[in-house]
Amino acid sequence: MNTSVVICVYTDERWEDIRQAVESVENQTRPAHELILVVDHNPDLHLRLKREYPQAIVVENTHEKGLSGGKNTGVATANGEIVAFLDDDAVADPGWLEALEEGFQEPGVVGVGGRTDPLWASERRPRWFPYEFDWTVGCTYRGMPAVRAPIRNVMGGNAAFLRDVVAEVGGFHSGIGRSVQGRKSRPLGCEETEFCIRLTQRKPGSVMLFEPRAVIGHKVSRQRERFAYFRSRCYAEGLSKALVTREVGTQDGLASERAHAMKTLPLGALRGVGEALRGDLGGLGRAGAIVVGLAWTVWGYVVGSVRLKAARS
Repeated sequence: MNTSVVICVYTDERWEDIRQAVESVENQTRPAHELILVVDHNPDLHLRLKREYPQAIVVENTHEKGLSGGKNTGVATANGEIVAFLDDDAVADPGWLEALEEGFQEPGVVGVGGRTDPLWASERRPRWFPYEFDWTVGCTYRGMPAVRAPIRNVMGGNAAFLRDVVAEVGGFHSGIGRSVQGRKSRPLGCEETEFCIRLTQRKPGSVMLFEPRAVIGHKVSRQRERFAYFRSRCYAEGLSKALVTREVGTQDGLASERAHAMKTLPLGALRGVGEALRGDLGGLGRAGAIVVGLAWTVWGYVVGSVRLKAARS
């Protein structure tokens, strides 16, 4: 099988990040079939990338502004049997692509997601930041499998899908994931969650696989290391989950979240308190952040659900 790698980009401010992401793809032990850079309605960046990377396919987003439109453009452009997505502020380990491709050798697998580790701007994790909430910075979090295993949905910045299957189920839906407006206000997400659930609903027996050997590092800016961002991201996740459940139903849309909230988060809070009693005062911060993060996520979901009901009435 061969793989087209898609990197969606939108701003010159991430030029150095884009350079490092592209370099990491070019240094893979198993070369990509092609590298596609999708530019989100930024003509100057499009021209600059075409000049800088003649070896890549550089295209403009032909759909609605935002990450979903960029991904759909990338899928439409790709010729590989597999389409892999890498965030523009991430760096893939040399064996990333090989590990993703090997996941598709298992029966029924239509999508594979890898492990995403945070690369903190301050060079170390904030003491108060709970591992259970690493999803707020786009990274693999405590509660996910430690070994290769089926999962409900992959994380969009480190994922691969069979190209034909993506097109068959209608691609990624706009209005759920990040948009230009979302970048400036609420850090929305969940476009890959809704896509994965919709795919498995329409194609029963399809498998999403977590492959921890497919590793990338995701850069976490100083802004995203702050508690204010953490809280805002949790609230935005709740808003996004309301949109997801509208599309795919609450049973599938919240199955993983219920398990995480009922088991992983209480254990995490207790662990934090225990660590504080053993001398790590940061444990209290982590326990408190878990409580706040859960509360803000639930509140966002409630607000989002009420707004959707009001819009339908």
